[in-house]
Amino acid sequence: MRYARPEFLDTLANETPLPMIVDAECGMPLDLSKFECLWEEGGNDSELNPDPTNLPFLDPKDAFLVGDFSAPSGPYTNGSSSSAATPLAHVPWLRKTEYISRESSQRSGGHEPKHIQAATIDISHAAQLRDIDASFVQCNDKFSLETIQHPNKPGVTAVESYEILPDADIWSNQYDLFRFSERPGERAVDTEDPRLDCAILRPMKTEHDSFLAYYLTQDDESALKFKETRFALSPYEVPEEPEETVFQFVRDYETVKVEQDVPNEFLLVLNDGDPPETIDDVGMERKTPRRLKGAYYKNIERKMTLKKKRANIYEQYEDKWELIRVTHAEMSKEEEDEREEALAEVADPMFLLARGDADADGDIEVDDGTVAGGLDFATT
Repeated sequence: MRYARPEFLDTLANETPLPMIVDAECGMPLDLSKFECLWEEGGNDSELNPDPTNLPFLDPKDAFLVGDFSAPSGPYTNGSSSSAATPLAHVPWLRKTEYISRESSQRSGGHEPKHIQAATIDISHAAQLRDIDASFVQCNDKFSLETIQHPNKPGVTAVESYEILPDADIWSNQYDLFRFSERPGERAVDTEDPRLDCAILRPMKTEHDSFLAYYLTQDDESALKFKETRFALSPYEVPEEPEETVFQFVRDYETVKVEQDVPNEFLLVLNDGDPPETIDDVGMERKTPRRLKGAYYKNIERKMTLKKKRANIYEQYEDKWELIRVTHAEMSKEEEDEREEALAEVADPMFLLARGDADADGDIEVDDGTVAGGLDFATT
């Protein structure tokens, strides 16, 4: 009874080195002088290329050599194949795991695949509108907090829901996320430092290196006043009498890791919405539209990990600033146009159609620069 097919030994044979030195004839002498057709022009080559319809006599001892081992066959008994093909006995305790897995995969592959007719999907304009309306009904009219479950904490329940909306106030800005290997500034870790959330990172470049110069305000009062002025104004609004804030150089930082694509991290603000209007608010002009309740998000352009740059007294680079004097300034016409173009992505319902038409006409111009309007820098 044959235990396995011959091809199971192919891997073993390929990995086993030959225990002999093989010559040019692979260890088998080949005397070509016995074949006259190779030396005589027009000789009979039937000895080398026999006629398939008139094959020479085959010795019964060599019959197994011309057998088709790739075709399924029955078990062998004493060197001859039985006519009735009987299935092999199932003996998992006797076979190795790879043999069992290979045999089961071959058995499963032998079944005829079932052809399942795909359902016809309606992709007409009316069908798309119908499916979109149905999704709003599912997320609003049929929505219930009791049906929401935490993926990892079964005991945690939802208490409130927010609509996820793009933050139109800051959508035209580009935000990078910086992570420091250690806390910046000269103060201890357990000491509060209100200057850290209004620092300035200025790109620098030498002949052989690129890094960032880090600036902080001179004292806590300047930082608190700077933030208070910003929070009291609407986005892109400039105070009537802008005051100057001085930032001083602290040290240089070098980038350890830069991630250009950040698909899964966002700036997220949970807003309960503006308070309802009162009688005193009637007739008053609002500087910004009323905000509805929602979770407002903005994507992050890049992530960077920074570490302190080793000071080198021999390193020389141009345009080094020891102080930066910052005042708020009006945006130029070009900066306002660029801001409105970026804001159209979330404010203009026809943005994608207009973008596609402009792209087809070749009217889109790509600018690698970033918006720097709203701040006026003076250096000393």
